[in-house]
Amino acid sequence: MEIKSAEFVVSSPAVNKCPEGKLPEYAFIGRSNVGKSSLINMLTGKKGLAMTSSKPGKTLLINHFMVNGEWFLVDLPGYGYARIGKSGREKLEKMIQGYILQRESLTNLFVLIDSRLEPQQIDLDFLEFLGANGVPFSIVFTKTDKLSNAKLNENLKAYRDKLFEQWEELPPLFVSSSEKKLGREELLDYIENINLNLKN
Repeated sequence: MEIKSAEFVVSSPAVNKCPEGKLPEYAFIGRSNVGKSSLINMLTGKKGLAMTSSKPGKTLLINHFMVNGEWFLVDLPGYGYARIGKSGREKLEKMIQGYILQRESLTNLFVLIDSRLEPQQIDLDFLEFLGANGVPFSIVFTKTDKLSNAKLNENLKAYRDKLFEQWEELPPLFVSSSEKKLGREELLDYIENINLNLKN
């Protein structure tokens, strides 16, 4: 897929404030500082489209971006961010769950996971929540350029093994590096194929 245009549309504090319409939506979520904004900027080819920051927890709203006038890319707040306090965290969780469970046009949720870390319980719990609620999702391993190929393969195997303890079948898995533009073509082709199937 060629990205001809990617424009910010709106930031929403709740699912019922999101834009109306029937266009497919591809949402991106992950723990704070997983490299979500960098990945979105890399996919769209627009460096400053999503705000990147060394401080985690910058995305606190549901951000819609229109891509090619055909589909929405949605930047969701990160989960598990502790520094905003308990009440703020609960509010964020309610907003995220509201979008994930109630948004009918959500076509696929890309869950971003830092490839450098061993399987984290917070990520595994979130994936379990998605599976239990029948939410269509894929996993994107980020920051793969920070590892040797051998270490990356070792970490990916550990993750797959851990997932197979709970899952009979795994969702699509992607590897990415925002710095090296790794995974861009695969992710965009995946979105394009789903869009084509929706039209048929």
